[in-house]
Amino acid sequence: MTKNIRTKEELIAIAKQEFLEKGYEGASLRSICKQAGVTTGAIYFFFKNKDELFQAVVGGTLSGFMSVFEGHIREEMDEDFSVYTHKQGDHDDIAKAIIEVLYKDHDAAIILISKASGSSYEHVIDTVIEMTERYMKRLADKYAESMPGKKVDKYMLHYLSHAMVESFVHLIMHVSSKSKAERYVKKLMEYHVEGWLKYVLTDK
Repeated sequence: MTKNIRTKEELIAIAKQEFLEKGYEGASLRSICKQAGVTTGAIYFFFKNKDELFQAVVGGTLSGFMSVFEGHIREEMDEDFSVYTHKQGDHDDIAKAIIEVLYKDHDAAIILISKASGSSYEHVIDTVIEMTERYMKRLADKYAESMPGKKVDKYMLHYLSHAMVESFVHLIMHVSSKSKAERYVKKLMEYHVEGWLKYVLTDK
C-alpha cells in the first residue's frame, strides 16, 4: 500500500468520526487534517471539497442500499399477482439484505441518515421515500389489475410509504446490534406488507 493510499484511507476514517460527532455542517477539515498529521491544503490532493470527502465516507453504504432496493423492485415487478398469496416470511430475504448492507458500516449509515444536513446527501431520506412511493404505486396498480373491483387508495399508499421508511430509519438509528436489527426489520416488513395489502387496495 502506497503512502498516498494510506493517507487517503486515514483521512476517510478520521472524517467518519468527525462527521459522526459533529455532522456535516459542524465538521472541520482543519481538525480532520490535524488529526491525520497533514496540512489542510493536503486534503485537496485527494478530495475537491468537504462534500466529496463526505461522499467517500457514506457513498458505499448508499450505493449498496440502492442496489439491494432496486434489485428487490425488479423481482417484485416480475411477480404474477393473479396467483400471489402473501405468506409470513416472504420478505425475510430483502429484510436481511437491507440490514447486511446498512450494518456493514453502521456508523456510515447513521451519518447518512442523521448527519448529512448541508451536504449533497441531506435529502436522501426524502429520496428513498419518493422511490418507495413510486415503486409501491407501480406494484399496487399491477396488483389491482389482477383483482376485479379493486382500486388503489393513493393517500394510504403515500402515508404507508412514509411510515415504512421512517420506521426503518428509527430502528437503524436506535438499534446497534445487527442481529437484533434483522429480527425487528423482519417483523416491521411483515407489519407493513399486511397493512399495505389491507388498506392500499380498496373497493371501487
